[in-house]
Amino acid sequence: MSTNESTPDKSSKDESVTPIQQHESTEASPEKPQAETENTAPEQKELQSVAEQMKSEIAKVLIGQEKTVDLLLAALLTNGHVLLEGVPGIAKTLMARLLSQTLDADFSRIQFTPDLMPADVLGTNIYNMKNSTFEFSPGPIFGNVVLIDEINRSPAKTQAALFEVMEERQITTDGTTRKMEFPFFVIATQNPIEQEGTYQLPEAQLDRFTFRLRPHYPSYEEEVSILERFKSGDYSNAKKPLKPVIDKKRLQELQQLVYQVHIEKSLIEYIAKIVTATRQSGDLFLGASPRASLAMLHTSKAVAALQGRDYVIPDDIKFTAVPVLNHRLILSPDKEVIGVQIDEVIDAVISKVEVPR
Repeated sequence: MSTNESTPDKSSKDESVTPIQQHESTEASPEKPQAETENTAPEQKELQSVAEQMKSEIAKVLIGQEKTVDLLLAALLTNGHVLLEGVPGIAKTLMARLLSQTLDADFSRIQFTPDLMPADVLGTNIYNMKNSTFEFSPGPIFGNVVLIDEINRSPAKTQAALFEVMEERQITTDGTTRKMEFPFFVIATQNPIEQEGTYQLPEAQLDRFTFRLRPHYPSYEEEVSILERFKSGDYSNAKKPLKPVIDKKRLQELQQLVYQVHIEKSLIEYIAKIVTATRQSGDLFLGASPRASLAMLHTSKAVAALQGRDYVIPDDIKFTAVPVLNHRLILSPDKEVIGVQIDEVIDAVISKVEVPR
């Protein structure tokens, strides 16, 4: 994704527009917040440097998608989770794998299928005949960075197995609770176009994700760069592991730096006004929960820190608002019928809230 994506053309609601074209044209694209160039706190400068190293490693393989990578890092730095939604072939899985390689941590991948059971994800107790006891065999969810591919391919009971572990970082099986190791970062993918053989995620599951990000097709220039990089047909460089930039302990320290970023009370009130406005909007059947406002608060701090600032500005909040809210809100039936897109409604709500001076 390019950081200079075009804004949606709200006047072009032609019936001839295909679902894919509609999906591509409705992503809101606020400008990336301004980076601090002077008076940067040493700790924030170090955090910014680490983030740039991680992005530099990822860019050795991935071309474009800068905004998506920035927001993935923001979610990682706030102990969140991310849902990547997009058509096949735009590097959703690749992004998750590359990000995990910049961390000195365990990566686990789960391919969701219609026959996948909760025990296949969480693990199960297996009878050990040698000592006549049951022993727990951990499932693939026991990882530091967990990629769930095609999360909407499994039925509700398998999706529901993620409720506890995504929110409380623990699982409970047969009355025994097992904690997940730090970090625990879930990146799930889904294809929004193909609906056959899929199971729509319930609102409670969607609410567990900090962001829903929508990687786009590459620009013309990025497409050319991709073709140039892999014109020989040799994909070995893309499969080589990247150099780890930070370990688990350092990540925990960086997360604490993010939480120390200062945010004025007027900006806290600004977040509250945006969230409250979603609950009062006639265009929405369901507004945002307090979990959404907390996500906006923490991720706006992360965005500020990634720009080398130890304070939040309104642009940081605007930058995170759409990906925080777009999967948590439900359109009113009349707006849904005429094809209004959720990002358009979010933009309209934000535009009506006065920006603090």
